[in-house]
Amino acid sequence: MRALLQRVAQASVRVDGEVVGCIEAGLLALVGVAPTDSVAEAQACARKIRYLRLFADQAGHMNRDVSQVGGGVLVVSQFTLMASTRKGRRPSFDGAARGDQAEPLVALVVSELENLGVATATGRFGADMQVALVNDGPVTVIIDT
Repeated sequence: MRALLQRVAQASVRVDGEVVGCIEAGLLALVGVAPTDSVAEAQACARKIRYLRLFADQAGHMNRDVSQVGGGVLVVSQFTLMASTRKGRRPSFDGAARGDQAEPLVALVVSELENLGVATATGRFGADMQVALVNDGPVTVIIDT
C-alpha cells in the first residue's frame, strides 16, 4: 500500500460538480493499493497517517501529528500511485489492485483512522474526481507499507 500525504490548509473532492468530501487544515491522503496488500497493510497505513509528525510545534519543528493540531484527513483512492514508469513512455498499472480488492482496503484505512480519533472525509471510489487543495508548506511525503 502506498499513500502520498500532503499537509493542507484545506482540501476537497468534487464528483459531478458536487462536493463529496472536504476538510480544513490537516492531511490529504492519496491511497494506492497493490494486489499483495491485505488488512495488515491498511491498518499500518492508517496508523502511520495518524501518528506521522508533519505539523510544527511552537519551536517550528515537525513534532505534532494530525490529531494534535485538530486536523482532519481527506482520503482519496488513487490507483495511479501504483504505476510503474521504468520502461517506455506509458505507465503500467499492473502493480495496482483491482477495484474489488482495493475498495475495501481503502475503506478500512478510513475506518481505522476514525477509530484512532481522526476526523475523516473521502472521495468516491472509482469516480472521476476533481481534487482541490491548498498545500501548506508545502509538505509532501510518501508512505510505502
